[in-house]
Amino acid sequence: MKLLTTFVLIGTVDSMDDFLATVEINMNPATEKPGYAVIPITAFPCEIKEGDNFYILKLTKDSTPVIMCKEPEENKTNDGE
Repeated sequence: MKLLTTFVLIGTVDSMDDFLATVEINMNPATEKPGYAVIPITAFPCEIKEGDNFYILKLTKDSTPVIMCKEPEENKTNDGE
């Protein structure tokens, strides 16, 4: 069995409390159901809330996976307002 050595996974925060976040992770390659994990809030390099997306990134065989936060979308303004 060959394991992924480099990858980018997309996750979504399902729920959280003061210490832990329950997250849904879209697996790569895609599976019928997403993966689930409980991650300490301190593992995120940003403030998170329910519904936020994040990425788990591993660039090389020897690197440790890191969590990256999705950049906040800039305030959108409608034309004519």
